Amino acid sequence: MLFFNKLNMKRKLFQTIAVALLLIAATSACKKVPVSGVTLDSSLLLSVGQTTTLTPSIVPPDAHNQNVSWKSSDSNVATVDNGKVTGKTTGKATITVTTEEGGRTAKCWVTVVQPIEPEMIKVEGGTFTMGCTAEQEDDCFENETPSHKVTVSSFNIAKHTVTQKEWTAIMGVNPSYFMVLGDNIPVNRVSWDDAQNFITKLNALTGKNYRLPTEAEWEFAARGGKKSEEYKYSGSNDIDEVAWYSGNCSNGRIHPVGEKQPNELGIYDMSGNVWEWCSDWYGNYTNDSQNNPAGSSTGSAKVIRGGSSYCDASSVRVSTRTSFSPFSVDIGFRLVHP
Repeated sequence: MLFFNKLNMKRKLFQTIAVALLLIAATSACKKVPVSGVTLDSSLLLSVGQTTTLTPSIVPPDAHNQNVSWKSSDSNVATVDNGKVTGKTTGKATITVTTEEGGRTAKCWVTVVQPIEPEMIKVEGGTFTMGCTAEQEDDCFENETPSHKVTVSSFNIAKHTVTQKEWTAIMGVNPSYFMVLGDNIPVNRVSWDDAQNFITKLNALTGKNYRLPTEAEWEFAARGGKKSEEYKYSGSNDIDEVAWYSGNCSNGRIHPVGEKQPNELGIYDMSGNVWEWCSDWYGNYTNDSQNNPAGSSTGSAKVIRGGSSYCDASSVRVSTRTSFSPFSVDIGFRLVHP
């Protein structure tokens, strides 16, 4: 009998505890957690006509009232509808989100731009000899050897290097020398990392997949691809027809794109004017035949090609190669995409 009395007492104790826990849970479920704040992405870059969605984060995340309202400081530049922001015209606007409870606010600074996409030239894939070839005569540097067979797939490459106008349309600030010479001067004083930042923004704005050329793609295009006439410079054996270099530039002055004769594919300024970044880490050549090489897997310097207005004739040849730290400036670039 004593055993059953103790058992009943334990059962009642467990029941009491269970009821208490249920009451605590019910009380917690009914308790309204107040809003203490809200956060939002601090900045947004859009092209004209582009729409993206901003998602506010209510603090704390389990706050009872998640309702918010939206407002644009300039609906001519950017509109907002339930978090969906649309760029209307170039300019800047501030998007503000406000919580229904407590009136907490967060702001996103929106910049709307009109990206200028480059004119592209189709380069049909093929096989070529990369490096020091016969037409380069005695001008080859050691790092252009050994020459070797390379096959590249088809790709598209920009007709011109990225201009200051194209750069500024997206980045806002022009880092270049020679800014007073006009919008069609190649952008320069750009690091490899700066170029990647530009490309990332351009791709986000256009939905495309622009990138820097590989060194092999760059040389294949500079040589004229499958239409190559085996010129020493890109488009001619007469350097003055196709290149701005130290022999025809006063104090290394950079010139607008497209003033010289194009190469066999219709591409301009692949010899001289500004050095151009490639995607590859710099490395030595080997005798091995290669298919779509992408350069060394690691390194401390990125390949640059083409020479510049400061260079002598030997440095603006189609096979000339050197390298810079990716943090270095004074370089330009052109784009490719599949």
